[in-house]
Amino acid sequence: MKSLSGYITEAKNTHMEHLEDNVLNNGVQGARDAINALRSLRDMLAGHSKSSFDITVKWDGAPAIFAGIDPTDGKFFVAKKGIFNKNPKIYKTEAEVRADTSGDLADKLTLALNHLPELGIKSGVYQGDFLYSNSDLKKETIDGEVMVTFHPNTIVYAVPYTSDLGRRIRSSKIGVVWHTTYTGDSFENMKASFGKPIANKFKSSKNVWSTDAMFTDVSGSATFTQKETDYITKYLSQAGKVFRALHAPTLNGISENEELLLLVKTHYNSKVRAGQKVTNVNAHVNDLMKFITDRYQKEIDKRKTQKGKDAQTEKMKKLMKFFSTTNRKNLASIFLMMNYIIDAKEFIIRKLDSASSIGTLLKTADGFRVTSPEGYVAIDRVGNALKLVNRMEFSKANFSSDIIKGWQK
Repeated sequence: MKSLSGYITEAKNTHMEHLEDNVLNNGVQGARDAINALRSLRDMLAGHSKSSFDITVKWDGAPAIFAGIDPTDGKFFVAKKGIFNKNPKIYKTEAEVRADTSGDLADKLTLALNHLPELGIKSGVYQGDFLYSNSDLKKETIDGEVMVTFHPNTIVYAVPYTSDLGRRIRSSKIGVVWHTTYTGDSFENMKASFGKPIANKFKSSKNVWSTDAMFTDVSGSATFTQKETDYITKYLSQAGKVFRALHAPTLNGISENEELLLLVKTHYNSKVRAGQKVTNVNAHVNDLMKFITDRYQKEIDKRKTQKGKDAQTEKMKKLMKFFSTTNRKNLASIFLMMNYIIDAKEFIIRKLDSASSIGTLLKTADGFRVTSPEGYVAIDRVGNALKLVNRMEFSKANFSSDIIKGWQK
């Protein structure tokens, strides 16, 4: 398996981008890495890979939470993402939590501060997602079965009420899922480690349901059959064929132009959030060009002086020079290649979904609707990570007003 050099190698696990976006972010190398990564995942799930991935499940928890020992004074703390600011924001007392946060966030951080020390953390820093406090748990009847549910964000998680896991969750004060370990002698130089077991390092506590994000296929249902392996190989072969015919300067020209890259991704993401799949790549290129010119026109119209208008007009003309006949043709091919990559990625996601052990639902005004987990993160043997999310499903639900979110009381 080739390393995913140029993909997600951040020292701090505070943001990951989608696999297919690597095509735009890193040009030729990014496209090659994305295709090779999917080939490696295919081989692993088909049982043919000597060098495989560790896979973690992306939980739709909130807020993100950090907990551990401050290397400067040996004291326990909890934190949100501000832990990696120039001046780290960490909380060692309830007074510090309440002084910097408020409302539900303050309540959850306080509960974490009070109960996570029961896990016996002696060193290191751990990142996870807060899933629930006891007051968040609900008893629901879904398809005739009584379940205990928690709803931290967009996805509702459901566990049979009288099962061992259901009883364990109901008796706890908080639930946290862990996914990243940090080591280092200061917050500034800490390095992240993904995809390794964490919860089994901790002591058991009746007040904390603490679990790992590690993917476990207890049913064996996530293993590809030969027919399925051939099916995903077809998509990857099509992606590879388009890739080999691409004009490299077009692909690299996007990644090397920060303004163009931002606009291409913004336009693409607007389609994803609306649940609109790119089916006509030539029309998508034309729509992108209109999106960019309309955006610049708004900036031109905002300017009160002719000098200001002329400056924005020149910026637009300079950027639009990229859209030559050759580049427009190659842009269409890039979006076609991304479609094949997405098709292969989503096929892998569906196989991983088939082994899910906890129910995942969306809540609407008419009741619950079955959905998939948010997604997965695959980590190769040198620590590079892939974000695997069905964007068309999850992003649309995340931004849809028809889906009731956990924070909507």
